Amino acid sequence: MPYRCRVPSLSPAIAEIRLAVRTALVDLPEGATLVVALSGGADSLALAAATAFEARARRMRVVSATIDHRLQEGSADAAAVAAAKAAALGIRASVERVQVRGDADGPEAAARAARYTALRRIAAEEHATAVLLGHTLDDQAETVLLGLARGAGAASLQGMAPSRADDDGLIWLRPMLGVRRETTREFCAASDLEPWHDPHNLDDRFARVRVRERVLPVLEKELGPGIAEALARTAAQLREDTEAFDEMIGETIEDIVEHAEAGISVSVRALAANPAALRNRIIRLVAHSEFGASLTRTQTTEVARLVTDWSGQGPIDLPGCSAARQGGQIVFTART
Repeated sequence: MPYRCRVPSLSPAIAEIRLAVRTALVDLPEGATLVVALSGGADSLALAAATAFEARARRMRVVSATIDHRLQEGSADAAAVAAAKAAALGIRASVERVQVRGDADGPEAAARAARYTALRRIAAEEHATAVLLGHTLDDQAETVLLGLARGAGAASLQGMAPSRADDDGLIWLRPMLGVRRETTREFCAASDLEPWHDPHNLDDRFARVRVRERVLPVLEKELGPGIAEALARTAAQLREDTEAFDEMIGETIEDIVEHAEAGISVSVRALAANPAALRNRIIRLVAHSEFGASLTRTQTTEVARLVTDWSGQGPIDLPGCSAARQGGQIVFTART
């Protein structure tokens, strides 16, 4: 009887995450440099290991970036351990300590801002094409629920994009948005990787932790399994809608926007002719693109009233600018 060599079977979790990473990298140039955001937790550790494996075939260079927020005791040691695990995977590891400053939106937002600033800096130093982030389907579901609770509108409910590019061309990739968090743990177990367990992930002072530990389990229990997947599908559908709206705005805005002496103006007649959803998006886009202002729903509708409910009201103060009706135009000007 001929001898048959048995090839060890690949863990389904390893296969799933490697495929997700391979798919995310397919449009990047061969030989590109990639930065993987690595906290040392199961999600980012699985992402780093899968990226190291997939990058070899494409001759890509992988650098891990571990950001020490210095928000808890022992954070420097945890960052050093994460970097050592990256090095063991054949990845060049970097650690950066950041200062998290107060933020009106809370400590989570402040830490996120510091983290992304550091990741951009590391990517620039490494001449990286892309930064890979370890967000999973569960993270996406939590983001959608938080956006819903805050009444943040479609822009928030569409969740995190699997791929987006900065103005300077840096690409941000989230290969695992279709992967459950449990799968990353299974990946680490099958790969003999010991992930770090961040105490903040169990701290119910944070809204995201409360959603993860309390809200989603209740929804699963009361409404049945599949809630996280349904929320992620909702986010994907809303992103498709947003892309369609953005295309419509792109076709419309050149004809109705003009540069004014001290800012930018939009035709009242053209805004009035558009449906409310498109009109509001144009207002938000003009304020953001010209002045970097992110308008709330209330601020947007107040500007829209200059078009639809004009009764001689004066200028409306907005973040970084103001809007006023002047003849047949809505004029946005910088605030001094």
